[in-house]
Amino acid sequence: MNDDIQKLRIDKWLWAARFFKTRSLAVDAIEAGRVLVNGVRVKVAKAVGNGDRLEIRIGRYQFDVEVLGISDKRGPAPAAQKLYRESEESRERRALLAEQLKAEQPAFRGRPTKRDRRLIEEFRRGR
Repeated sequence: MNDDIQKLRIDKWLWAARFFKTRSLAVDAIEAGRVLVNGVRVKVAKAVGNGDRLEIRIGRYQFDVEVLGISDKRGPAPAAQKLYRESEESRERRALLAEQLKAEQPAFRGRPTKRDRRLIEEFRRGR
């Protein structure tokens, strides 16, 4: 964490906090309205500082976090996790959604095996 910095552009902070792999992905999410600062849709150049509350939607997941630190460098994950605190409700919601998505997954994924293809062909022919 760089303590000399008081405020930082939101796209740089999201990248440094490891919510997005690249800054351009962070920019796309901000422009699409999937990132809110203190409940308000913002532009890419918006500066965030300690105490700001962010709502970040990534796919079906939503993170509600409070900014605890500012860093313009992308470091290891344990260091990035010190930049924010996620609310307990947010963690519980994401865990529940992960369980639901896991339960929804289809039993079959990928390319059928040779045996599967033969069974499918037999079924189609009406045997």
